[in-house]
Amino acid sequence: MIEAQKQVPVAHLGGGLAPVGAEIAVLTHFVDGAGWKGTGTEAQPVFNPATGQPIAQALSGTPADVAQAVAAAKEAFPGWRQRTPKDRADVLLRAAAVLESHAEELAHLESVNTGKPIPLARDDVAGTIDTLQFMAGAIRTQLSLSAGEYVTGRTSMIVREPVGVVAAITPWNYPLLTAAWKIGPILAAGNTCVMKPSEQTPLTSLRMAELLAEVLPAGVLNVVTGTGSVVGEALATHPDVALVSVTGSVRSGQAVASAAATMLKRVHLELGGKAPVMVFADADLDAVVEGIRLAGFGNSGQDCGAACRVLVEQSVHDELLKRLVPVVESLAVGDPAAGDHIEMGPLVSKAHRDSVLGFLDRAVAEGARVATGGRAPEGDGYFVLPTVLVDLPDGAEATREEIFGPVVTVETFTAEDGAVEAANGTAYGLSASVWTEDARRAADLPGRLDFGTVWVNDHLAFATEMPWGGFKSSGYGRDLSVYALDDYSRTKHVMFNRARSDGETEQA
Repeated sequence: MIEAQKQVPVAHLGGGLAPVGAEIAVLTHFVDGAGWKGTGTEAQPVFNPATGQPIAQALSGTPADVAQAVAAAKEAFPGWRQRTPKDRADVLLRAAAVLESHAEELAHLESVNTGKPIPLARDDVAGTIDTLQFMAGAIRTQLSLSAGEYVTGRTSMIVREPVGVVAAITPWNYPLLTAAWKIGPILAAGNTCVMKPSEQTPLTSLRMAELLAEVLPAGVLNVVTGTGSVVGEALATHPDVALVSVTGSVRSGQAVASAAATMLKRVHLELGGKAPVMVFADADLDAVVEGIRLAGFGNSGQDCGAACRVLVEQSVHDELLKRLVPVVESLAVGDPAAGDHIEMGPLVSKAHRDSVLGFLDRAVAEGARVATGGRAPEGDGYFVLPTVLVDLPDGAEATREEIFGPVVTVETFTAEDGAVEAANGTAYGLSASVWTEDARRAADLPGRLDFGTVWVNDHLAFATEMPWGGFKSSGYGRDLSVYALDDYSRTKHVMFNRARSDGETEQA
């Protein structure tokens, strides 16, 4: 029961590095511009995954809590939508400035809750700020079909409108950054928002809401913590929620889409991935190794676009491994609190660590060989050593399913067509990369790969101006770029009949 414990805003956690006094703080929801304890009586612990110790508790939201938050967002919607694009842009720019003034606090809070290294957490905060700044500019420059006479005597124009109250369900691997990827275009387009962060990593979402209350009208941004099965489902089925946006697993996306389908509610899904890294014999192998080091093991591999499935031309397989394995073994793994030199932290939870270890056990049972890593180290926290798996049989689980951990598989190919077939032979279609010095191949292959993003001689590089999203089981809809604004708005055709009632001839 939560009544016996102290309910506090996130700011009182001291940057998330210690609980309040001798108690574990219970963090409140954020509704209608202020912290709110909600209607429920339960809370669940929030852990530092590097130590396995609880740092706070988050309220377990109820359908009644969701209803309260949606009502606040619905009430705030008319006033927010009526603001001009410039007015909303000015608010978003002030919001970005507020977050920038608290950047280091947010980075440490993100690190302690997710286990990601401090430099990566700082990058996430910078990306959060940049997203809000970009959306502030983009909403003032939206384009559409020109107004004109498409039917004789009538003038047509396109009006783009906000959809209303939008539910945003965010994941635990990039809680702050993906929150910005959602609320940036959602609010810029004139919608209001109710956000449900992952119950495992709610700290930065709640803190951001507290900070942005300085500049956002009450009710424009609300946060309700809790599980997907309760809070997520309540949002997906609430009649006053016009659109549900989810970043998460395929299973999460399916659950939300299924619930929303009963009301023909729009959904926006950015789901899982299994990114192939296609390495040809003429590739710069040192660049490949560096790309895998950053994109395969950054954030402990907990990235839907991670460089996790290497397809390397047979003739350079041994040489690539010769260079890759020592680099992977040199990664500094540990508690991010130890300093900025830490390159890889823990996995987000004990359950997820055990899931990754289960994948490794099954891979070895199928015949895979562990070139390095393959186990959890001794000590506290939810760590798995950075792992490279080789000699995998065709169709092995580890090459097909999203492990979402610091595990990179290495397979070989001998022909380009076979490599393309293998890369496309997955249920996912989020991202891929091609590594080659052949200009014609580099220009041709992206068009043959069934992925929403294809990098050439790079992996996991983002630009706020460019869209992010996938095909097939990776979902639909786009984050970032002006295309996200399209996803969170609706088009209306307005036609004017210019015929004169007095029968006058229309002027040329």
